[in-house]
Amino acid sequence: MPRTGRLARLGDPLAYVLERLAPRLTHLAHGSRRLPLRLAWRDSRSDADGARRAVAELVRDEGVQAVVTTDGTRVLPAVADSCEVLGIPCVSTAFPWQTYVLGRGADPARPFRWTYHFAWGLDDIAAVFAEMWERVGPRRTVGCLWNDGPQGRSLRHPRHGFAPVATARGHTLVDPGGYREPATGFEQQVRRFQEAGADVITSAATVEDLALFHRQAYEAGLRPRLITCSRWLTQPRESPATDGLANTRIATLVYWSPRHPFRSSVDDTTAAALAQDYRRSTGKPWLQLLGPAHALLEVAAHALATAADPTDRRAVAEALGRTRLATVAGPLDFTCGPTPNVALLPLIGGQWRPGPGRQPELALVTNTRLPRVAPDAQLTVGL
Repeated sequence: MPRTGRLARLGDPLAYVLERLAPRLTHLAHGSRRLPLRLAWRDSRSDADGARRAVAELVRDEGVQAVVTTDGTRVLPAVADSCEVLGIPCVSTAFPWQTYVLGRGADPARPFRWTYHFAWGLDDIAAVFAEMWERVGPRRTVGCLWNDGPQGRSLRHPRHGFAPVATARGHTLVDPGGYREPATGFEQQVRRFQEAGADVITSAATVEDLALFHRQAYEAGLRPRLITCSRWLTQPRESPATDGLANTRIATLVYWSPRHPFRSSVDDTTAAALAQDYRRSTGKPWLQLLGPAHALLEVAAHALATAADPTDRRAVAEALGRTRLATVAGPLDFTCGPTPNVALLPLIGGQWRPGPGRQPELALVTNTRLPRVAPDAQLTVGL
């Protein structure tokens, strides 16, 4: 997990979960046997080389039987690829499965042998975002602010990307081409969106890049009625006065919240109780990643407990492949796809609103794919 570097904040939930569950996971019930269980961790340092070294150390120094990770889009594949090469079962989460699978060179006919992932798809993001665009009106012209990195390439995939779902619903996507992160300017994108008459923007930008785009769009007279943004904008924001996104209507995807009606398979903790304890223990607001981070250890413990031989890594990998488990992040089923080695979490829609002290809060605004979670606000769009 990242404990230093640019992704360090994303490591907070897994670090908390590790500390919380370590006293509960000291032994493993396997049939009539009670086997000792130990949790160990290494810092990926928020980069691919650090992640590969971390995996090597866990294998060499700790003799691990399984690895779990929540690292970022460039770093997580390095963890998974290292595990694939070394023959170590690995479970990961927190970004679209297409980026995980296609970006690492696999396909349904050539699945991974050791690595497993649960999250959602780019098609799921497109469906949730399109539903929110349609609150503005049908058949929107949508500007695509996508980078030239793994996120942008995945979003642009002609078959498995974002566009097929959005265009099938009648929306027109305007993609001026990718930009390099961190961005230095968005004049080309702003001009192209104005020419096309785009009144909705969709993105997977960092907060800093989206703030830069917002400022330059405002100066040029472009006033989007709604911005939908995934990736970093799923996480708690700083004050709008400091993050540069004041007076911006930003909607995002929601994959976990304290209102989700799920419980831990380890200790029956509810999503609400987990979020409350995280805030009490850390002094920080809950993050969406908290639920999936907790589920990582639930899945790993379940696989070890149900493997024919928990000391045989191949048996553990096979147990992961047949896992069907109710977790605090939701029910996970690795037996039914959408592609081998992948299980899905449902997405709903959320929007950042001013909270106490003007601190942004994430309101739930759509629930089509998870009706058990009731929205607590109406989506707000510009005129």
